Amino acid sequence: MRHIRLAELLDQPEKFETVTVKGWVRTFRANRFIALNDGSTSENLQCVVDFENTDEKILRKINTGAALEISGKLVESAGKGQSLEIVVATIQIVGEADPDFYPIQPKKHSFEFLREKAHLRARTATFSAVMRIRSVLSFAIHQFFQDKGFCYVHTPIITGSNAEGAGEMFRVSVLDPKNPPIDTDGKVDFKQDFFGKETNLTVSGQLEAETYAQGLGNVYTFGPTFRAENSNTSRHLAEFWMIEPEMAFCELEDNMDLSEEFIKYALKYILEKCDKDLSFLDQRLANDEKKKPKNQRSPMGLLEKINFVVYNEFKRITYTEAIDILKNSKPNKKKKFDYVVEEWGADLQSEHERYLVEKHFDAPVILYDYPAKIKAFYMRMNEDQKTVRAMDILFPGIGEIVGGSQREERIEVLERRIAELGIDKEDLWWYLDLRRFGSTPHSGFGLGFERLVLFATGMSNIRDVIPFPRTPQNASF
Repeated sequence: MRHIRLAELLDQPEKFETVTVKGWVRTFRANRFIALNDGSTSENLQCVVDFENTDEKILRKINTGAALEISGKLVESAGKGQSLEIVVATIQIVGEADPDFYPIQPKKHSFEFLREKAHLRARTATFSAVMRIRSVLSFAIHQFFQDKGFCYVHTPIITGSNAEGAGEMFRVSVLDPKNPPIDTDGKVDFKQDFFGKETNLTVSGQLEAETYAQGLGNVYTFGPTFRAENSNTSRHLAEFWMIEPEMAFCELEDNMDLSEEFIKYALKYILEKCDKDLSFLDQRLANDEKKKPKNQRSPMGLLEKINFVVYNEFKRITYTEAIDILKNSKPNKKKKFDYVVEEWGADLQSEHERYLVEKHFDAPVILYDYPAKIKAFYMRMNEDQKTVRAMDILFPGIGEIVGGSQREERIEVLERRIAELGIDKEDLWWYLDLRRFGSTPHSGFGLGFERLVLFATGMSNIRDVIPFPRTPQNASF
């Protein structure tokens, strides 16, 4: 008899009478009640053992974490907490778990502790729910762009360019770190390195995606990116995934339309496909919020926040309008912001972004037309020569979740910006070629996938929404 996954069994129990299930023990109570989970659902299945007629040697091996194969009759449960249970006919130990050493015991563990056990944390109810939602979100992203006729492009992970101009990149080299070759200027001679030049792990696939948008029209890339920022905050990872569409013949307004449609599609998709996991996480978050002082509680629950984004029209305002709102706001006038907004040109912080979303507009917000000085070289300059056609999408509880822009298609303007910022023009010869040969207005945006998963699951630390977080001093797995 083939074994049945619990998600299928619990979704359509009428199809089954005698079943075989396989999974891991969450709890074993009174030598009689096994809570079994196989990772397909947040719900456990209770399996009732006839301990008087079960080999004592087997009973001793049924511990939390052990893998079992159980066959028996599926019946309605007379007990509380579940609607169905299996009356066990046969039980087989597939893999033992020594209770003296297995670290994931049936009690509340801190997320900090579970990060140290990242190879086992998927067996907990919270992390299995998060990872299933992450998986479904990944599929939704591909589904959206494929349905729109976008071409999926794999952009390089090793690159000789820096899309952000940040300099905080991981170097890729095979040179001897203790005795690298030195050139006549006393610097490391990267001409003798594997690629013949200095190379790094990419911070973005955008520039390469632009090249394919200028041949295929609409493309997207969804892959890993890396930033060597020495930050230990709850919002930063050294390795993370980015979704980056690029569209030819597309201006900023089209870009804003697509990004809003895309986010709403992805979140609506998980509302439909992950209802049980979302309900479980919503309840977990509600329980945690009750323990906080009233003035520190989130104004919205998880499902409420997701629906807030899906069913609200995004408010669109310029950066200049946002600065005026923030300068005149009560928190700013009373200096309750950690970063008081005093003048035009300031780089907005998360507290400012959340104020606009949660307090002022009570809706997701798209800010556009930012000061050129605080944005990247490739963004299209406006006629005022002060602002660029950039846009950010702001969410409740998280602030910025999407950053994008209309790209600069005029070669003379782009070359001037590159020179102003001291970027080596020779490194971008191929990028400039796009402006020499059949240049078009084009736009795109980037969405940090883990930021989206963080929002969609209600987790508070970005390290808890990626299978194996990479952060400073941490690459254990």
